[in-house]
Amino acid sequence: MPRRYRVAVVGTGIGAAHVAGFVANPEKFEVAVVCGRDRGRAEAVAAMAPGAAVHLGFDDALLARDDIDIIDICLPPDMHLGPVRRALAAGRHVICEKPLVASLAEVDALEAAVIASGRVLMPIFQARFGNGMAQVKHVLASGRAGRVHVATCETHWYRGPDYYATPWRGKIAHELGGAFITHAIHLHDMLTHLLGPVRSVSAVVSTRVNPIETEDTGGVVLEFASGALATLSVSLGSPEPSSRLRIVAENVTVTSGSAPGITASGPFHFAAEDRGWLDELVAAAPQGKEGFAEQFRLFYDTLESRAKLPVTMAEARQSLELATAIYHSSRTGQRVVLPLAKGHPAYGGWAGDLRR
Repeated sequence: MPRRYRVAVVGTGIGAAHVAGFVANPEKFEVAVVCGRDRGRAEAVAAMAPGAAVHLGFDDALLARDDIDIIDICLPPDMHLGPVRRALAAGRHVICEKPLVASLAEVDALEAAVIASGRVLMPIFQARFGNGMAQVKHVLASGRAGRVHVATCETHWYRGPDYYATPWRGKIAHELGGAFITHAIHLHDMLTHLLGPVRSVSAVVSTRVNPIETEDTGGVVLEFASGALATLSVSLGSPEPSSRLRIVAENVTVTSGSAPGITASGPFHFAAEDRGWLDELVAAAPQGKEGFAEQFRLFYDTLESRAKLPVTMAEARQSLELATAIYHSSRTGQRVVLPLAKGHPAYGGWAGDLRR
């Protein structure tokens, strides 16, 4: 009989969406514990998974439970590293929300901890897993689209004073960054997942919308290793919130919808002079579960067969490297060339580049 993995979800904010993702795979996972600081909130999230218990606080008692296979860290960004290390040391597989940690130095050290533990750590990038994204990826990977020339990413959302009433939001020490870390990271990961590694970054970021410590506005130019160029436009002050991804290649132009939030589900609009080959490729793209449910389904396959992780530590590192380069370029006014070596001034963290 196939094994079901028992999960402890730590955190009751985005953790609620994680619980829903596990519940969507009932033959593979059982949410055994929901861990939070507020009992009422934890009980409400636990009610989403019949039989789930509530545990207050991430502590040794939780780590000592021998009926937990996976610990899923859904805490604020500054609280990831310690719990991930402790969970690995306790012999548990680990899932962790984005951003994984606060620096390239920390992610490199964490990789060593994963190897030493003999367990698996999967970073979260659920926006990769959508039926629309699967179609775009299938078309670009076919080779029929030709070289990508340019792309644009627009993350134009609205966040007002009510959003920042939560004490840890808008604080460098807790969120580790602003709009580029907490909001646009989704769409930017989708872009790099489709177009590959970034060669250079030129960025300007600013705080224009709310009186907070972190940035809420920015513009970036990316040069990819392939030679493709992309622009990233970010604002948390848009009266009409929207997200949009557009990719222009030799033989096809792909444009997402403009609904706010994550656009991985689609629909995407595909335009080409010759529709025959394009329609065939779009129709042939694999379709299935989306978001957390799909990433967790693929994670199960990794645990059972040692298939490649759906999101790897190396990919989480690339996301952190991009954020590091954006903040460093903005502060110095210089183009930043990737990859960043261990001797780079921001290798130990980008917080200094945020304190302009």
